[in-house]
Amino acid sequence: MGSDLVHIGFGSILASHRVLAITGPDSAPIKRLVKEGRRKGVCIDMTSGRKTRAVLILDSGHVVLASLSPDVLASRIAGAPEDAVTAGQVAHEK
Repeated sequence: MGSDLVHIGFGSILASHRVLAITGPDSAPIKRLVKEGRRKGVCIDMTSGRKTRAVLILDSGHVVLASLSPDVLASRIAGAPEDAVTAGQVAHEK
């Protein structure tokens, strides 16, 4: 079984087939999930000291913090060009 790897920013690479969900870090349930993950030792901070913009939940129960937005990460995991995501964000914001 091959492992598709995806670059999630600042030299961090993740196995894309392990990702169950990608979400923003701002809701109370996600904040609790991250706090509990840190307490259990299953939280992996891949932000390189930058602001957390996305939380990835893996099938192993690990919680990964990333500094790229959920939209960009989703496009990278799906293999779509990032220009399409950026254009969609601009069109959606107008």
